[in-house]
Amino acid sequence: MPLWKIAWRSIQHRAVASVLTAFSMALGVALVVAVLVIYHVLDRSFRRSSQGYDMIVGSAKGGPLELVLSTVYYLQPPRGTIPYQVYEELHHGQFATEVAAAIPVCIGGSYAGYPVIATVPEMFEEFRYLGDHPYEFEENGRNFRDDAPFEAVIGATVARKAGLKVGDTFRITHGFGGQGGHEHPEQFTIVGVLKPTGTPNDRGIFVNIEGFWKLHLHDQHSSASSEEETQGEEQNTATGSSHEESEATHTENEKLLTAVLVKRDWTNTAKALALPQLVGREPGVQCVIPAEEVAKLFEGLLGNIQTVLLIFAVLIVVVAGIGLMVSIYNSMSERRLEIAIMRALGAKRTTVMAVILLESILLSLGGGAFGVCLGHGLIGAFSGVIFEETGVQISALSFQPIELVLVPGLIILASIVGYLPALIAYRTDVARALASGV
Repeated sequence: MPLWKIAWRSIQHRAVASVLTAFSMALGVALVVAVLVIYHVLDRSFRRSSQGYDMIVGSAKGGPLELVLSTVYYLQPPRGTIPYQVYEELHHGQFATEVAAAIPVCIGGSYAGYPVIATVPEMFEEFRYLGDHPYEFEENGRNFRDDAPFEAVIGATVARKAGLKVGDTFRITHGFGGQGGHEHPEQFTIVGVLKPTGTPNDRGIFVNIEGFWKLHLHDQHSSASSEEETQGEEQNTATGSSHEESEATHTENEKLLTAVLVKRDWTNTAKALALPQLVGREPGVQCVIPAEEVAKLFEGLLGNIQTVLLIFAVLIVVVAGIGLMVSIYNSMSERRLEIAIMRALGAKRTTVMAVILLESILLSLGGGAFGVCLGHGLIGAFSGVIFEETGVQISALSFQPIELVLVPGLIILASIVGYLPALIAYRTDVARALASGV
């Protein structure tokens, strides 16, 4: 009879203890699988946020990472603004020859907790996401137009969670993340819902930047009108006409942006590489390469978290392996007669030792296989939540190549923890065991 069959029958003989031992190993392996997949999800969530631009020009206030977190991921409010002239210089000014596309954005409002990004229609026409995927709209939807200042486009997650659709209207709340602030009276009309992109744009509400500026001009004028009312009707009339003049002046001179998204023209590599330094010399602005900042964040923070989690997961597997050793070791006293009979029937010491080691390996691999299934099963069960929170689609069948390391790892671990019981089997005194009858 093959040795593995003898080991398997021994496992069947102690079914309850074997199942519990294998289950403890399965839990450890499932945790390892979960850590690997979660890290992969975070990696994809951050690194796949490429949305067609490779440089961000923003305010010099705050650090580069803050600019990336506010502009790319919409995770925090921007620290400052830059003049509209910066965009003009990039779009058709002194830097235009090094720029393939420049898109202005202004972030500063929210609706239902989702960030509002004021921009231009070209954002969804000039840029591609995740490589070369064009932005697409759900059925009956379209991009907002230049000449319609109060049109808006929303991301897929916003549409699903907030229950918004094409034709609905909403008002922007001043402030970021729905914290405080007043609600602007003007309404934006949703004309398009973006198809899921797996990027932070799924959680964004995009409005025409002209309408966004009008909101703030209206606020300024309303505030000014309140002050005028306190100064008398005549003075109010006199200053009323000056508002129309000042509005035009504001429109031209006080258009503020939180950032400009830039896609460099790589037909001239030298100029493209030099562009961040050239633009960074302008007063009050900084240039950030988002890929570099994301890499620093991921490797400096998330990489360490993954290492810590993996250490804990591996420790759990090791503890499960020790449990496996204890289980087999405790069974040895009950198996002395069985081992003695095997030896009496001609089995060599090495054969008996090999059976015990095989038993340990079978339990480890069985528990490990169940752990992999359990881990991926949980991932499949929570894939919907993962997609909702990160925008990353992942299925239960999303295996990572590094999981293959689990197989030799479990065999090595099982061989180590099974060595002591196997050694006891190897040294079993046949005559004494047969004489004692146990």
